[in-house]
Amino acid sequence: MKNIYEVQSANKIKSAIIAVLFFVFVAISTYFITSAIGIYNGYEASGLGFAGIALIISGISTFISYYYSDKIVLGISGARPATKQEDNLFTSVAENVCIGAGLPLPKLYIIEDSAPNAFATGRDYDHAVVCVTTGLIEKLTRTELEGVIAHELTHIKNYDVRLMSIVSVMVGLIALLGDFFLRSSFHGRRSSNSNEKSGLGAVVLVLGILFAILSPIISQLIQLAISRRREFMADAGSVAITRQPQGLITALEKISSDQEPLEAANKATAHLYIVSPFKMGIKGNVGRFANLFNTHPPISERIAILQKMS
Repeated sequence: MKNIYEVQSANKIKSAIIAVLFFVFVAISTYFITSAIGIYNGYEASGLGFAGIALIISGISTFISYYYSDKIVLGISGARPATKQEDNLFTSVAENVCIGAGLPLPKLYIIEDSAPNAFATGRDYDHAVVCVTTGLIEKLTRTELEGVIAHELTHIKNYDVRLMSIVSVMVGLIALLGDFFLRSSFHGRRSSNSNEKSGLGAVVLVLGILFAILSPIISQLIQLAISRRREFMADAGSVAITRQPQGLITALEKISSDQEPLEAANKATAHLYIVSPFKMGIKGNVGRFANLFNTHPPISERIAILQKMS
């Protein structure tokens, strides 16, 4: 058995390592791609001006999504505000968990859907939202519901929406730079430059092309790895709040085994839910490879970790 705080500490360290490696990778990729752009177009400068343009474009689009994340997601999901009269179980459990965790009560919303699931969104405590489906309330016990809500509160407490927004900016930066360089390489006219003719310039151009092709894929994989690690951290945070790992374990089992499709979910919002709303049953080596492209860790792995907590 592992102590809850040991698990939390290990998750934080792993998450921090992945995040640091990601930002280092983005910095190296940006350097080589922008340098290659500069050499290809005949600039003496490194071409970092293109990085600035890409960063502005990516940053603006992500900032809008981040700033209005709660309204956008709730609108897409067709959620309604929860009331004590209609949704007493949900509101009372949320209030009790918040009191126990010493956290402010977020806005509570309901999705009228029989598929059990839940998500949290919002850029800070003042705009935080916890949303559950009617199916979750109907199919889970009070203890299981507490585990799910505590999981979502941990996402809010850890500012996961903010972190993933920053990561999205970095991924967008790499994607825009890579796309610009490849398009200009295939369709643009190459400029003559002494730097390009040198051995170093040729090496930089080759590396720039390689990073332009591979960086968007690698950065997206790292983004998904960070997302999966945050789920592990939220699971551990749920146990730290409720002191009942079994509640979250059985909740995850019920949600993942339920075969009803969540009609309100789509690819833009799927990563927010406690369990992926898309049912996948791929196993073996293919399944392990496919997991690299998932926003959530395998349920069996999450449950195995929870079962070791004390």
